[in-house]
Amino acid sequence: MRVIKTLFIGLFLFPQLHGQTDAPVQPGVGGPQGTLLHVMGEELDYSMRHLATEDKRKPYYLSYTITDSISISLMAGLGALFRNDDSHERQLDVDLRVGDYSLDSTHQIRGGAGAGRFGGFLGGTASAPLGNDPMAVKHALWQATDRAFKGAVERFQRVQTDLKTTVEEESKAHDFSRENPSIYSEGDATLSLNRQQWAERVRHVSRLALNYPLIYDSMVAVLGAADNRYMANAEGSRLKTGTKRLRVIVSASAKAEDGMDLNQSFIFNAATESGLPSEETIRHEFQKVIDKVLALRAAPLVEPYTGPAILLNRASGVFFHEIFGHRIEGHRQKDVEEGQTFTKMVGKLILPEFLSVADDPTQARFESEDLRGFYRYDDEGVPSSRVDLVENGVLKTFLLSRSPVPGFATSNGHGRREPGRQVVSRQGNLMVRSTKTVPFQKLREMLVGECKRQNKPYGYVFEDITGGFTTTSRGGPQAFKVLPVVVYRVYADGRPDELVRGVDIVGTPLSCFSKIIATGDDPAVFNGTCGAESGWVPVSAVSPSILVEQIEIEKRERSQDRLPILPPPIAEKESTL
Repeated sequence: MRVIKTLFIGLFLFPQLHGQTDAPVQPGVGGPQGTLLHVMGEELDYSMRHLATEDKRKPYYLSYTITDSISISLMAGLGALFRNDDSHERQLDVDLRVGDYSLDSTHQIRGGAGAGRFGGFLGGTASAPLGNDPMAVKHALWQATDRAFKGAVERFQRVQTDLKTTVEEESKAHDFSRENPSIYSEGDATLSLNRQQWAERVRHVSRLALNYPLIYDSMVAVLGAADNRYMANAEGSRLKTGTKRLRVIVSASAKAEDGMDLNQSFIFNAATESGLPSEETIRHEFQKVIDKVLALRAAPLVEPYTGPAILLNRASGVFFHEIFGHRIEGHRQKDVEEGQTFTKMVGKLILPEFLSVADDPTQARFESEDLRGFYRYDDEGVPSSRVDLVENGVLKTFLLSRSPVPGFATSNGHGRREPGRQVVSRQGNLMVRSTKTVPFQKLREMLVGECKRQNKPYGYVFEDITGGFTTTSRGGPQAFKVLPVVVYRVYADGRPDELVRGVDIVGTPLSCFSKIIATGDDPAVFNGTCGAESGWVPVSAVSPSILVEQIEIEKRERSQDRLPILPPPIAEKESTL
């Protein structure tokens, strides 16, 4: 079965926060005797010296990563607590390669069963013991390494056969890059959330929805996660990093008379427990979410449309993440199943000359807001770095993991994954800059002027977007869809703006880029979580509002279920609030 690669970005996962003080680790040792890194280093060295098949086949690269995750989750609705739990687990990832840096067991297989970049067994993953007992940890490493090695040997044989039975490859790039080892350690990320206090807080705020029988589902939640990552590889890298992520979510949903499901949410991101919002602030945002859902319930449905529009800053961030960011991820430039939109366009104009784009995971904050895409080292142990992707409209490079592409032999620190998945190149903090900016009010006047020029009765302002997805494979259309949740119709004759619903933005990337006319002077942050081949990773996008000459919208899919037959129980009596 042919798989079409579809990539998603969404709001509803943790914001990425950041660690504490530096504490150097001795190179080649992996930390003090008895620590987790030391135990991992011992087993790694042993495997590299002794692991071999009968015909002397050995791994040339081996890496261990253990991710220790602690999380807390509190959720309430209608004044009642629905969840109050915590979890603690460790995930082990073994990355093992057979062959050499130029050609190894991860090489794409282009023919027969299991073809593709991720066909076959490329690594090992397992649960790891929560303590640092040396024998328990080494046993888990031994088992996972054995599985990974056997799978890599078998797959490398298939790689060699595939090269003899398929046409000559387009890309001559090596399979793995040589990088300097990284030595770094920081203190543990820990959670100190007062669960009793927060349980009462989310329960109290959630009672607000009891006043609104037309709100069928609602939630107030606080969630926290602390991840500590330990990494050792055969090249000498020894890393210990810690991240902490906290969020408060308020959400509400209703159903329109025509069956359409309507949802709104607001998320507070915080780097520390003290940065979480007050009960009064949460209540205020919850009320705004409820009011917006009820307004959408009464809003008219849109019809298919092409014409001018403004994407407000956060919505513009999602727009660039989807239609641009995924197409400049390095591994897509060498995968023969990919559309390779920009592979041959380095040095050429791909965006308007007033736009530049960078990806900078080294940036922890933008103005007063934490950036989820911040990290110090990527998931291959390479230091993160700022990458200037587009300068004055001209494409300069790609986002690179340790999988080289023609013309770019080394990583720029963008190899990322969710624990348990294979690393590929991914976005971190995508930054859009413009030299053609105007105040938003002027941008709105330009929208009205463009409507008149095109003889359109109205244009659109996309205020908020919950996410989107894009297809990048050759087997599917090179298209994207982003999912707005708050959209206004702006009339050319001066009538008041009108809230509408049922809108999806669709299109193809190259045509959309050419339609950008101007930008606002109002850059803002979209924090989300992006899903692709390597799982779900935290990302950010910073962009100003943009005015596009033409955008296409289509009707959103909607449920055909009728409204509930009986009224909700909360409609049967007066609220006590």
